Amino acid sequence: MADRRGLSIEGASGLPAKRTWSSVEFALGLLGFMVTSAAFVMILDYKRIQRSNSLWPSFEQPDFFRPSPDELLFVRSTVVEDAVQKGAVCLDGSPPVYHLHRGRGLGINNWLIHLEGGGWCSTSNSCLRRSGTRLGSSHYMDEQVVFGGSLSNSPFKNPEFYNWNRVKVRYCDGGSFSGDVEAPLEMILEKVNQSKKIHFRGQRVWQAVMDDLLSKGLKHAEKALLSGCSAGGLASIIHCDNFRSQLPENAVVKCLSDAGFFLDARDVMNRSFIQSFYRDVVSLHGIAAQLPSSCQEGVKCFFPQYLLKGTKTPLFILNPAYDTWQIENILLPGPEEHLQNWSLCMNDPVECSPEQMKVLQGFRVKMLEALDAVEGSDEGGLFINSCFIHCQSEMDMTWHRERTPLINQRTIAEAVGDWFSKRRPAKDIDCAYPCNPSCFKIGEV
Repeated sequence: MADRRGLSIEGASGLPAKRTWSSVEFALGLLGFMVTSAAFVMILDYKRIQRSNSLWPSFEQPDFFRPSPDELLFVRSTVVEDAVQKGAVCLDGSPPVYHLHRGRGLGINNWLIHLEGGGWCSTSNSCLRRSGTRLGSSHYMDEQVVFGGSLSNSPFKNPEFYNWNRVKVRYCDGGSFSGDVEAPLEMILEKVNQSKKIHFRGQRVWQAVMDDLLSKGLKHAEKALLSGCSAGGLASIIHCDNFRSQLPENAVVKCLSDAGFFLDARDVMNRSFIQSFYRDVVSLHGIAAQLPSSCQEGVKCFFPQYLLKGTKTPLFILNPAYDTWQIENILLPGPEEHLQNWSLCMNDPVECSPEQMKVLQGFRVKMLEALDAVEGSDEGGLFINSCFIHCQSEMDMTWHRERTPLINQRTIAEAVGDWFSKRRPAKDIDCAYPCNPSCFKIGEV
């Protein structure tokens, strides 16, 4: 039984009688349980952050609405409608597109601009085919894309840039955002007996997107990072100094190239395949006149190893020493029969013969030699791991997760963050394959 205060008293049997709770007591008890649980979760989160990364930024306020580590962020597209009037169009004449997720808190005036990759087209026919895909026309692009890796809004996944304004610029010109030919190329579609105009306006696309972002707050940037993956990584080097010139003088501005350090190297048959390919790209898209004047190597300036020598803005090179795209397209291009014995090796380096591994190790050495300019600079940064992979900044798994490629016990996100904020040097060069067990297997990501 209970007395009038609702307190339990012993019954005739000597056992406590059932307690009767008032509605007020029940509500207070439930509230106390919820507050205690929330505090417990926050303590666990804080300890997790400290354990996984001692250099995570402090939160400007308790963030009860922080996204969970497994939540996906979908970001809608923005079409730069007035770009068409300026001639800033994709291959098919459609307007350029980007995706913007706004910053918050201490990151509200900081910007990360990421240029999408996707190879190049070097002939009129390949550009025509490309114009009917998302890599040549905004009409085929998804309205929403997932922001992961360096674009994530989760401090668990993206400790340095999670609260910045983060932008993904879609790639649709086929020339690393760098071409500019006034007259479109008119192509005949034989199957339907119609013509189609192909435009080479990547440089104008770059500037049109920049103009739009500047009007939306980029002109007030306090910190800014221009990044890109693959062909977009090459573009981030090409446009690095121009990006710096368009932002406030007192802003901290740097650039990051992810898997964009394409090497000027001969293939296994001693042919200059990639040089010939790039020469066609530069010629078709009218890129030569758009390349930075600081590079005096002519068409070769489309190769980063020549281009970066004149780049003044601090630059971080993120690249695997065994870049799978470069192995397949620079070192081993073409379907020739003599390359068939490379098929097993290309799918799994464990299957490489000693002679094949010697070729791959030689490619790594050439890449490191070409990076001397960055390694010797005071402002440059490097993360050259011994993984068989291509881009690594766009995926959570390779950017910053519990299982992710490491060099010197540091993730890519930690190295880039340390470099950008000048916490400590970040010139991490991995030992040769197969020394790094943190690398993913080919096809695993």
